[in-house]
Amino acid sequence: MHRSGTLMAWNVFKFCTALRGLGSVMILMVLGIVGVTYYAVVVNNYGPALFTAGGFGSLTALVVLVLFHGLLVMLLWSYFSVVLTDPGSVPPNWRPSVDEEVGEGSPLSASDFNNPILTMHQSALISDPGDPRIRFCRKCNQFKPPRCHHCSVCGRCVLKMDHHCVWVVNCVGALNYKFFLLFLFYTFLETTLVTLSLLPHFIAFFNDGEIPGTPGMLATTFLTFVLNLAFTLSVLGFLIMHISLVMGNTTTIEAYEKKTTPKWRYDLGRRRNFEQVFGLDKKHWFIPSYSDEDLRRIPALQGLEYPTKPDLDAQDL
Repeated sequence: MHRSGTLMAWNVFKFCTALRGLGSVMILMVLGIVGVTYYAVVVNNYGPALFTAGGFGSLTALVVLVLFHGLLVMLLWSYFSVVLTDPGSVPPNWRPSVDEEVGEGSPLSASDFNNPILTMHQSALISDPGDPRIRFCRKCNQFKPPRCHHCSVCGRCVLKMDHHCVWVVNCVGALNYKFFLLFLFYTFLETTLVTLSLLPHFIAFFNDGEIPGTPGMLATTFLTFVLNLAFTLSVLGFLIMHISLVMGNTTTIEAYEKKTTPKWRYDLGRRRNFEQVFGLDKKHWFIPSYSDEDLRRIPALQGLEYPTKPDLDAQDL
């Protein structure tokens, strides 16, 4: 049994190491897909149609090109915001005053209380040495704020961690979760637009008439349609899932951990749950940034403090 556990841990470690090694490869893959799509839509089809189709055909090409470029800018802006934004790290020497997540972390063992960090602050933080509410990461050797989890791929604790995403080569956490949601949203809109705009060309493949263009151009159009249709369907599923998570003020990890818990202490109602991720300023809801006012007024956007239901708080007292 011990050997099986050791083997499993070793395999997981190798898997995490492999994910770290992907790095820029995934970014290049995303840019490659964008490049192929751009070539098929703009260079092969709707760019030339803008000047040669005439009448309604030129107008349709203009609308497609404007929407395509607008959504592409927002998609790439959101994507690189997720890639380049730190998802949230535990501040150095952070110490909890009162733990807010009863039972989420595993109870501290006797060896943990011999840890110098815990020993130094034991009198201030722990009245009962068996109190399971003090959350401590044994890998990072530091206390864990509420809703914080350790990422084995990044090798550190991440504030309000949702998951580690290989496509963005980064963790998705408190400080970049909104950017990730916008990346999904604009990816869905862009791939839907591409799928619909290339649908007539895809149907033409199965007609008896002659199709203009070189074999390479036709193959690129066909491949682009299939890729974008696949991404549209898959991203739609992820988008629906994350919308439900936002409405419940939970994360992918928390949804798995609480499972059948009837009440979630951080569920403040749909409107306030939405504001905990997107902020109050409507002008910033659809761009990957926050207003200074929102960052000042909503502590949850910083990843360390989260309001809870008053009735649940009262029950915990």
